[in-house]
Amino acid sequence: MYENHNVGIKCIGAYVPEGIHDAKYISEASGIPEEVVRDKFGIKLVHKAGPEESVSDMGTKAALRALEAGGVDPLELDMVVYCGSEYKDYYLFNCAARIKYNIKADNAESFEIHNLCSAGVYSLKILKSMMLVDERLKKVLVVSSSKEGDLINYKDSDSRFMFNFGDGAAAWILERDLGKNVILETAMIVDGQFATDVSTPGIGCVNFNNFDNMAWEDRFLRVRDVKDMKLRLDPITLGNFYKAMDLAVERSGYKPADVGYVAPIHMKKSMLDGILEHFELTDDNTFLLVDYGHVQSADCFISMMEGEQRGKLKDGDIVVTVSAGTGYTWASTIIKWGPL
Repeated sequence: MYENHNVGIKCIGAYVPEGIHDAKYISEASGIPEEVVRDKFGIKLVHKAGPEESVSDMGTKAALRALEAGGVDPLELDMVVYCGSEYKDYYLFNCAARIKYNIKADNAESFEIHNLCSAGVYSLKILKSMMLVDERLKKVLVVSSSKEGDLINYKDSDSRFMFNFGDGAAAWILERDLGKNVILETAMIVDGQFATDVSTPGIGCVNFNNFDNMAWEDRFLRVRDVKDMKLRLDPITLGNFYKAMDLAVERSGYKPADVGYVAPIHMKKSMLDGILEHFELTDDNTFLLVDYGHVQSADCFISMMEGEQRGKLKDGDIVVTVSAGTGYTWASTIIKWGPL
């Protein structure tokens, strides 16, 4: 009953705050040489929101830019979904409802999807499925916002792989039977052995009774045992990226040789080079997030937005979005860009 219908990405908007932490700042704060931050970590700069700017504020600004880009009235929206950072304005806070209220999407339902940094990629599968089975869902706004820069302690060398975290937001509008930028299939690999390796250990039910005695360091994102995590994670992570991407491509009816653009999570350049080589592509077939850093689930959508604006992402391209989230998950969704 759904074969004659499709769901496509109508438009994408993004917002980043004016404050920045550049490679020099991160180098001085962490003691890591600037050239390593810039060339190995792939960080020219990340954006940093001020204390007065919240996660919902940034999400609202990105949402308004998406609405403007698509020429969509907020009253046309049937649903507003938040799939960004779980570190939000408040503990146990409904960010989706707040953004819906801020943009005056009075006719929309709202809810949230959380899967750390792979939530944005996987939200495409969830929402496409919902929109195909419920014909009332014609336009859905999805927002990812992050202020996880607050949670990064540059003095903690064990968390150095998270020094690329930057603040900002992206929003995209999905439309039923749009006939362009069509969402195809998705694949995810999950390895739960890593579920407790990275966390903000001082906050949560496990340590609730010790909250008053919480160590200053436990307010930040921390790695329980970085050597042990790397020993288990390093041998499998690139392979799991390939498995997720190749499976999503196959499920979508294509071959790796058909891929024309990669929209990735922010990652070190050497890993991205390996992924591009896997598809026989080059830097001309992606957008390097060196001026954004890692903006949680927003990365892939910023890459598509910037890639299209620069002429790198073209009509007819098979797009591989790929992301990973601590926990650990690797996810990929395929998009056929341009008109059907």
